[in-house]
Amino acid sequence: FELLDEIMADRAVRTRVMGEARDLVWGIIDCSKPVVSAIHGPAVGAGLVAALLADVSVAARSAKIIDGHTRLGVAAGDHAAVAWPLLCGMAKAKYHLLTNRPLSGEEAERIGLVSLCVDDDAVQDEAMSIATDLAAGSAEAIAFTKHTLNHHYRSAGPAFDASLYAEFYGFGGPDAREGLASHREKRSPNFGG
Repeated sequence: FELLDEIMADRAVRTRVMGEARDLVWGIIDCSKPVVSAIHGPAVGAGLVAALLADVSVAARSAKIIDGHTRLGVAAGDHAAVAWPLLCGMAKAKYHLLTNRPLSGEEAERIGLVSLCVDDDAVQDEAMSIATDLAAGSAEAIAFTKHTLNHHYRSAGPAFDASLYAEFYGFGGPDAREGLASHREKRSPNFGG
């Protein structure tokens, strides 16, 4: 939580980290190689961004996927506003992003948030098997297919920018301080609303 303290206290740090968040999202979207993720245990923050934006995401049944932005007192920015509605639909995206209810790997697969759910002990092997299969395929055909499909993300660029700015604007406010304090004190946040 040291980085969150720095983000909240220092506008220059907030600006730098916002740029890094933008670079992570566009880097995965624009990478010409296919990206395969293996999700086991809790998936939050930048790890969740990379996991869900991967071209193929493999989740363990017991994975715990949660976007905690609004519980922290900031807008669900970075990948959330762009990827979640495309992956699982607007109704489920709003439900999980507004309520911060966690999803298991099974539930994430059921609603389309991840590509595949497997037994916990098979996650790494399955992800490696998929990556190996992709590596043996036509690099050009796979790259062009990925690039073309990712235009759906690119077309959501204005929503991404707006969500990113809203998130990082929120880090300078009182709700983010309360959200972080409540997390440290293991209590529900009191946003005064």
